[in-house]
Amino acid sequence: MRIDESVTIDASPEEIWAIVTDPEQYPNFADSITRWEPEGEKATGLGARYTMRMRAGSAEVGGLVEVVEWDECCDMAWTSITGIDQRGRWRLRSQEDGTTKVTLRLAYQAPGGLLGMISDQVSARTVRGNLRRTVQNLKAMIEGEEMSSRGGGFNPIGLVGQAAETVRVAVTSGLARPSRPDRMARALSQFVRLGSTPAAGYTINATLRPNDTAIIDELGTLTFGEVHERTNALANAWLDAGLGEGDGIAIMCRNHRGFIEATVAASKIGAHALYLNTAFAGPQLTEVVQREKPTAIVYDQEFTELLEDAGKRRKRFIGWIEDDSPPDTTLEELIESGDTESPVAPAESGRVVILTSGTTGTPKGAARKTPDGISPAIALLSRIPLKAGERTMIAAPLFHSWGFAHFTLGMALHSTYVLQRKFDPEGTLSAVAQHECTSCPMVPVMLQRVLELPEDVRSKYDTSSLRTVPVSGSALPGDLAIKFMDEFGDVIYNLYGSTEVAWATIATPADLRAAPGTAGKPPLGTDLRIYDENGRELPRGETGRIFVKNDMLFEGYTGGGGKDMIDGLMSSGDVGYLDDQNRLFVEGRDDDMIVSGGENVFPQEVEDLIARQDGVEEVAVIGVDDEKFGQRLKAYVVKKKGASVSEDSIKQAVKSNLARYKVPREVEFIDELPRNATGKVLKRELKEQHEEKEEATA
Repeated sequence: MRIDESVTIDASPEEIWAIVTDPEQYPNFADSITRWEPEGEKATGLGARYTMRMRAGSAEVGGLVEVVEWDECCDMAWTSITGIDQRGRWRLRSQEDGTTKVTLRLAYQAPGGLLGMISDQVSARTVRGNLRRTVQNLKAMIEGEEMSSRGGGFNPIGLVGQAAETVRVAVTSGLARPSRPDRMARALSQFVRLGSTPAAGYTINATLRPNDTAIIDELGTLTFGEVHERTNALANAWLDAGLGEGDGIAIMCRNHRGFIEATVAASKIGAHALYLNTAFAGPQLTEVVQREKPTAIVYDQEFTELLEDAGKRRKRFIGWIEDDSPPDTTLEELIESGDTESPVAPAESGRVVILTSGTTGTPKGAARKTPDGISPAIALLSRIPLKAGERTMIAAPLFHSWGFAHFTLGMALHSTYVLQRKFDPEGTLSAVAQHECTSCPMVPVMLQRVLELPEDVRSKYDTSSLRTVPVSGSALPGDLAIKFMDEFGDVIYNLYGSTEVAWATIATPADLRAAPGTAGKPPLGTDLRIYDENGRELPRGETGRIFVKNDMLFEGYTGGGGKDMIDGLMSSGDVGYLDDQNRLFVEGRDDDMIVSGGENVFPQEVEDLIARQDGVEEVAVIGVDDEKFGQRLKAYVVKKKGASVSEDSIKQAVKSNLARYKVPREVEFIDELPRNATGKVLKRELKEQHEEKEEATA
């Protein structure tokens, strides 16, 4: 594979040559390089050798290279001696107007066949972007302008290493499995035609393995071939109904085949999919729908009344029927009437819009583009050992970014999805045992609910098939992870991220046992840095704002605006620090920080400590106004049944283990914490309750 990028610089070839041939200059414009040091006595010129190290996500890769061509002020070329097989070249050419055209070229050898195609699909766009930023940085440095990026820029060896690691992950996960040549050729043609979309996922799986089971839900089973035909029929029926490319289709469905079929059919016609939270109240739904303006809504019949206002003047279709008299046309009716031939591929792929959790205000729509290649799958599979062709019980809601991530992963891995409309802890264990599921993605509160089952109920089901329980969606207390693994084995893989940045880090079972509470390390192709309030990168051990760069950063809120960016990295909205093993620890939301008596306090540390106390089931800590200190902490605690824990004992525990200013001013015992559908605590509601209580007693 060969990629090159060019730029015209207002300088002579001699000026530019002096920089690109000086190993000490590379960190100034190619800032992902950690080492570019002469090896031996010869520092420059033909035959000079350099030890190169470059940052690739959480790792450093590189090797020894040798200069094999040296044409003064014109060409310098190098090739690898050890490490990644790669070749590079700087090419300088004078222009008539006195400027110089500079070209940077990188070539590397990928494996042949399917693996080579996978490697190229994953790395090509990223390599090109990094080369482009490097030559732009060189131009800016010479012409005295601000550089386009500072960190995560030029990374040729690192990205070549990423491509090689991509192939390794693809092989070990089974992502690249041998198949009949004729089927493989048809599948690759579908990938070219449809790109990395849900439409492509099911079309390709239907081509390669049409008779394999795709979905097991409460209505029965569907094969990949059946899902492909049914979604073709639904897509064509929607086209006949006037829906098409660029239209928005809102989907408010629980975990069942209707969610998947609506998503795939929307993709086949190039429509944008907007996922509505099944726990939203009517006014929230109306506000979101009026802002996003979908043309149609697919919904489960149980939500008919909730959508009465939001669904006005929109096409409406029912995904799950509750009785024999549904108020609108059902997806099943459309599928029965639609043409099963594949519709014409849209010119533009539809976007996916996933709503933020709304824990601090009105949910926002986070638009995400269709990825280039399979790099998102590779990133997650580099830290979570999922395997192709296995059964996954998706317990996390499909409308949530975590459930949806496993939906997209499953398409790449041609997984069988086992779905239940509503989460039930015993039902989940039963389904895992019955279908011998190897993976069960959850959110942390689901782990807690499983552990709350009586021991005789938990032990009734054989869950030995489980190899991974990927967890995300909210903070995972270290003690909860350890308790779950002590009973079900070392299966927890905790992903830290957000709707906006997708993923940032993943903690393996080894990470969680070695450093309970850690969010883990960045997966392949991910850059993570800690910045202070002035945008300066902080050393390990110091707390600051968390910024992330990967291939799936969102494109901005659909209502306008976005997240802060520094050096091409996006704010996750949280603060934390990296330890000496490059493991991330998240200390809380950057807007959750309170200043108490001049000291910065983040609630999560206090929450974790209180949660470990005997008799405490759950806890949430918020900041409240205080006349003396400006702000103080207030803890809301849910007791375990029959527990006698008191406010004084909780305060004393905090006082004995943490700084005095972290002791809650008040501890209030409540029956349950307010949560959204994915288990996140709605601290906004707790603050409103506190303010109402304060006003009532004023």
